[in-house]
Amino acid sequence: MRIFGVVSFVLAALCLAGCSSTSGVDALQLPSNETTSSVVRPAAPVSKGMRAVQREKTVETASMSGVSRIKPPAPLLDEGNASPIDENSRLGDENSRLGDENSRPFGLAEEETVNFPAQGLPDSVEPPVQEAALVSPPKRLSRAAPAMLASPVTRYAFRDAKPINFGRSSPRHLAVHGVDVSRWQGNINWEKLRAQGANFAYIKATDGGDHLDPMFMKNWRNADAAGLRRGAYHFFYWCRTAGEQADWFIRNVPKVDGALPPVIDVEWNGESSCTRKPSREKVLEKMQVFMDKLERHYGQRPIIYTSPDFYRDNLRGAFLDYPFWLRAVAAHPSKVYPGRKWLFWQYSGSGLSHGVTGRIDLNVFHGDERQWRAWLGGGGQMMADAD
Repeated sequence: MRIFGVVSFVLAALCLAGCSSTSGVDALQLPSNETTSSVVRPAAPVSKGMRAVQREKTVETASMSGVSRIKPPAPLLDEGNASPIDENSRLGDENSRLGDENSRPFGLAEEETVNFPAQGLPDSVEPPVQEAALVSPPKRLSRAAPAMLASPVTRYAFRDAKPINFGRSSPRHLAVHGVDVSRWQGNINWEKLRAQGANFAYIKATDGGDHLDPMFMKNWRNADAAGLRRGAYHFFYWCRTAGEQADWFIRNVPKVDGALPPVIDVEWNGESSCTRKPSREKVLEKMQVFMDKLERHYGQRPIIYTSPDFYRDNLRGAFLDYPFWLRAVAAHPSKVYPGRKWLFWQYSGSGLSHGVTGRIDLNVFHGDERQWRAWLGGGGQMMADAD
């Protein structure tokens, strides 16, 4: 009987433990304790609309009364004309330029990770001259690197497989052009790319919370050796917490003097394994957490890269004190993103250049050569025209 009693006691304890434990699946569905207040905010101005962003959870839908009161601006315009976008056609000319290139994605509009462990989510007038975004410049260079700051700007010499006539608002009228790259460009001859007119390069570093572009460190080193100003970008994955993604980026992207500010790439991706679209409030909330952590670590305000449909759904009227990098490959950004100040413009996804096999994304800085140098030198806030 004594032995039987001991056995009964052990069996009862095991049953009790099994009933009270949480399964691995259920554990993934618990709300996250991550909040914006858990991240030490940098000393920088924050727009009134974003002061209401208080916290991020993985499952619960946050309440953001401050953002909900933002008055929406005029309807977003399609890139091919000056009329409001047809909600049934989404991207119009944007998609038609990219449709024949799905066999080999490139540039920022991509997600390279196939399987992420999902964390779960809740249900022809010329454009006017605009001011550039008020932005935090790259950190000042150390004394050992003045030559890079003084390096001459290489003039535009790219070709385009699908050229667009932007008229008087052509990006060719702007002085400082650059590229963005990822593993899809393969082995790049950075010296030839620089000679073609690439003065800066944004390099794919990470996406989600566990994927590192296999070409990142090679591109990071070689772009610098060729004399390009370099920066890194992160493709944001909507089924991972923002804090995890920020930590992953920080772990893999060096903090070095002279690097361009980090970029958060936010867009909808139909090829993603994460098929749910979070609410606008959740999108803004997660972005804020991610950007706060990066700004705290690198000492630079991150740049937001986005595309027309994602901007229309989430970003109009938001993040007014952040620099934007806008994709607009069929019309000037002032037509596609009316009223939005911008720092970089991605004007082509079909660029051709010596030093790269295949096509490459082409970008331009919003300002002249003097303003470019002032921004690189850490001259503070700046303004530029978009003509």
